Amino acid sequence: MRMQTIKLRNWKLGSVSALLAAALLLTGCGGGQEATPTPTKTPAAGAQQPAATPSPAGDTGSQPTAGATAAPTQAAPASDGQAAPAPEATPAVERVGRVTTDQLNIRSEPSIDGAVLRTVTTGATFGVVGESDDGQWLQLSEDGSPIGWAAAEFMTVEEQVAETPGASQPAAPAPPAAAGSFLPATMTTPDYGAQAFLWWRPEVAENDLTLLKNGGFNWVKQAFAWETIEGAGRLQFDWTIADRVVQQVNNKGLKLLARLSIDPDKTNFWAGTPPQSGDAFAEYAGALAARYNCQPGAAGCIQAFQIWNEPNLAREWGGQRPNPAEYAEFLRKAYTAIKAANPNAMVINAGMAPTGDNDNNAMPDDMFYDQMYQAMGGGSNGYFDALGVHGAGYAAPPELDPADAAANQQYGGYRFFSFRHVEDIRAIMEKYGDSGKKIVLLEFGWTSDPINAAYKWHGADAGITEEVKADYLKRAFVYTAANWPWMGLMSVITMPNSAWLDDGNEQDEEQYWWAIMEPSPIAETRWRPAYMVLCIYLNGLRGQECQYVPK
Repeated sequence: MRMQTIKLRNWKLGSVSALLAAALLLTGCGGGQEATPTPTKTPAAGAQQPAATPSPAGDTGSQPTAGATAAPTQAAPASDGQAAPAPEATPAVERVGRVTTDQLNIRSEPSIDGAVLRTVTTGATFGVVGESDDGQWLQLSEDGSPIGWAAAEFMTVEEQVAETPGASQPAAPAPPAAAGSFLPATMTTPDYGAQAFLWWRPEVAENDLTLLKNGGFNWVKQAFAWETIEGAGRLQFDWTIADRVVQQVNNKGLKLLARLSIDPDKTNFWAGTPPQSGDAFAEYAGALAARYNCQPGAAGCIQAFQIWNEPNLAREWGGQRPNPAEYAEFLRKAYTAIKAANPNAMVINAGMAPTGDNDNNAMPDDMFYDQMYQAMGGGSNGYFDALGVHGAGYAAPPELDPADAAANQQYGGYRFFSFRHVEDIRAIMEKYGDSGKKIVLLEFGWTSDPINAAYKWHGADAGITEEVKADYLKRAFVYTAANWPWMGLMSVITMPNSAWLDDGNEQDEEQYWWAIMEPSPIAETRWRPAYMVLCIYLNGLRGQECQYVPK
């Protein structure tokens, strides 16, 4: 195994110990001095045309390493004259319980009155060492030690042959993704994920997926660009990279949100542009859902699909004026195709770019959502399972009321220049009686950009440092958990793209300043405060520690 160097850029915190101190300070809930407002992305403050949050570029990836097989221990030959060996003892059997619900509390006693010791999620496994007299509670163990009680109705229990102490056995390789043991398409309230770049480099993908898993995230969002998979013509699919990416995510025990879209700068694409390309796009979406339908024998599992990106911008809608009714029909076709291939998959509409413009180039996100609901007849059944929203924070702290962002030019002068603008979009859902569905925050974050003019006003110029960004991201999670019972996945932008290093100046990439880690060469990890703070917070929700915090 190659040794991995851990680095922290001097201009960030100066030392690993300084990073740890900042991370521990920032993880305190609320209170304390409020950091300067955070920005996300858009036009200059006070300008009427906000820029959209960064869209994911191509991905990097890494193939999962197969589990190594240990050499079996060779038994010493029996000495001459020894008695025949005794018959082999009957192997011990142990009971193993697996969690089958989104979240399950482990309590101090077999009762709902017992203190919650920790909360675990779907797929977690434990030893079962006892049960209550009425059979309603199971006593769980970890590494041979009892850890508490959990409700039996939310677990499946099976018996396994216990490994003989001291016996040397080959390490079992991870089951292949196609084995059919996939995570369900469910989201906790809230749930946690991040955008990543898994496409082009398998070794980078493996590294970043490990960081996400160990960091306490449950989901990863990855772009599945139409032109990359079906670029040669109708039904001429190249699944090579897609198969590898899906299987890497599945094998890592993460859920996958696939963004289905196209590079808006792509010209002369065989299917044309939206909305005319709607039928061909639905066929593409259905082919993906069929190939990765999470069933035994499938090539893998994609739990959720995002349909297009920011169609309230002409740039993303074939250069034409944004049209909510056209997008609603585009969405309906894709939804129908995906559900025909995998009824259990989640379908999520595109998130909209926060903007104040209403012209041939853009439409405000709240206006677009409202007209989309009108085009759907006031209900979303048959169109999406959860409403996708973008929630950049710009120059404002996450708790700031959108009315304050509108009243104060420091924050940009519009309601959408605040993380809580998501509440405005929720109000539209409730207006149309759609409160039974969740919102999925397809991308959100803050940028520390000191360079790019469209972003620096709500980045470095607004006081957003890497430490402030880390604090705001954690506080956004805390605020959401306390106030938004309708929130599903929150997808942070972004894990870094190693391609930013290719020209020797990663800082000219605006997405670089949104990232929660530094782009790092393989065999080297360059931390940022945001990753460390979120790793501590998310692992803390499970009663665990972030393994990357220096001891």
